Amino acid sequence: MFAVALASLGATIAIPLFTKKVIDGPVAHQDVRGLWVLGLAALGLGVLEAALWMARRWLVQLASTGVENDLRKDLYARLQVLPMSFHGAWQSGQLLSRIMNDLSAMRRFIGFAAVLLILNLIQVIVVTGILLAMYWPLGIVVLISIVPVAAANLHYERQFTKASRAAQDQTGNVATTVEESALGLRVVKSFGREDYVYDRFDAQAVKLRDIQLRKVTIMSRFWTLLEVIPTAALVIVLAFGARAVALDQITLGTLVAFITFMLNLVWPIASLGFLLSMLQETMTASTRVVEIFDAPREIESTGAAEVTPAGRLELRDVGFRFPGTEQWALRHLNLTVEPGQTVALVGATGAGKSVLTSLIPRLYDVSEGAVLIDGVDVRTLPLSTVRRVVATAFEDPTLFSMSVRENLTLGRPEATETEIRRAIEVAQAGFVDDLPFGLDTRIGEQGMSLSGGQRQRLSLARAVLSDPRILVLDDTLSALDVHTEALVEAALRNVLHDVTGIVVAHRASTVLLADRVALLEGGTITHVGSHAELLATVPSYRFLLAADDELDPSLAHEECWETDEEKQAIAHAHATVGIPEDEERR
Repeated sequence: MFAVALASLGATIAIPLFTKKVIDGPVAHQDVRGLWVLGLAALGLGVLEAALWMARRWLVQLASTGVENDLRKDLYARLQVLPMSFHGAWQSGQLLSRIMNDLSAMRRFIGFAAVLLILNLIQVIVVTGILLAMYWPLGIVVLISIVPVAAANLHYERQFTKASRAAQDQTGNVATTVEESALGLRVVKSFGREDYVYDRFDAQAVKLRDIQLRKVTIMSRFWTLLEVIPTAALVIVLAFGARAVALDQITLGTLVAFITFMLNLVWPIASLGFLLSMLQETMTASTRVVEIFDAPREIESTGAAEVTPAGRLELRDVGFRFPGTEQWALRHLNLTVEPGQTVALVGATGAGKSVLTSLIPRLYDVSEGAVLIDGVDVRTLPLSTVRRVVATAFEDPTLFSMSVRENLTLGRPEATETEIRRAIEVAQAGFVDDLPFGLDTRIGEQGMSLSGGQRQRLSLARAVLSDPRILVLDDTLSALDVHTEALVEAALRNVLHDVTGIVVAHRASTVLLADRVALLEGGTITHVGSHAELLATVPSYRFLLAADDELDPSLAHEECWETDEEKQAIAHAHATVGIPEDEERR
């Protein structure tokens, strides 16, 4: 690429020298034959220059687009391995801006500005040297004209860099605003807040426009100097050059070549500001991209230990707090779940149930203690092994804008049709057969074309289909009606019989899927036992599962009821969750 570029620059510089030779030779001596020879040579040189320019453009684009593509793939791969703490701290629009806008800015610089900047600097140095050799007094004029250009660049560089970074950051903010509005359009419309979100977007867009105008103002001052200085230098050269020809100090061919070289210098000097501004934008863009590459992975496979998974899960004095915070979300958790057993996690909102389920597949790493699978600390296992052994179905399922089949087989692409059908049956997701193209129907972004219950059932089917040894269900049935929930639970019992199950539960019906129940209070497990045992002995557990108690927390501690109707109502409510008769009143 650079070899061809240098060759094309050589042809460009050679043409004025041919012009000088033609004027001082065949034209001055009226040599027609020599004029034809040199004229054809100059024409051939021009054709060669054009061919080299075409080859240069093709090679430059080939190289720059290849670099952009490789960087984009590397950056996307980096995003996949960065921890959840990183993604929780970054706006998705900022990441989108970096992987699209910033890499495009880098490609434009590599494919256009970088080559041109190097060639222009070489051209300025070489041509200035030729001009000094031709007639040094005029060469000094050209050399002096370059000094204020360099001074102007140093003066405006810092201002432009600052404005460029602000513009790129604000572009990320605008992208975030658009993405959030698009994903939340249903909520926006349901509350009639279209004008509100438009005003928010308008404020971000206006701020971006103001920053861009500030960049233009800085560059316009720079460009003014770059236009004025070369033009003034050209006028001076014309005046003194004509006088030198009249005094026979230089030949007419030398003056014509000198002016041609001067005109060839106007663009490289005038474009210097534009190219340097692109350099500053690219430096800012690359800094923003490097921020992602430099972000610590935190969660890595530190060993190569493997397990033949039986599925025994052990939490040993586990504690966790989010990075950058002092407050413990979980502390001193101890729990063992044998293969084939299922434990239900029950706790009030904010007790740490979802955080705990995220520690098992290493979406986060424990801050203290250890999570062990078959006696091996998950931090010493390859991440691929952990993610193969553990499958999670989340309360708020994520579906991708691809076919139902692709969503289901995300964790196990090699699954057979029979296995897919079994997972669909377990999750009671037979509605997929009623979609226009069945399993091959493409669902919208985030699966918004489906209901909440349908999305949850597909998420459950995806987890079941991955055939894990440890199955984590993070309140996966919360969006289902009672009849569908009963069918799903009946099918799940057969699945949970063969795996180690962790079920986050808020309903008594879900709790009954488990062999044991672990009660989370204040970030720690306070009680472990069967459903009946905890109902009989732990008032706070009864309170969490009693619908009437949730209406008024004070009722959890009432010892008597004022009316028979109230007594009968609370007895009936408690009976539905299996409370013994002698505990009904409490």
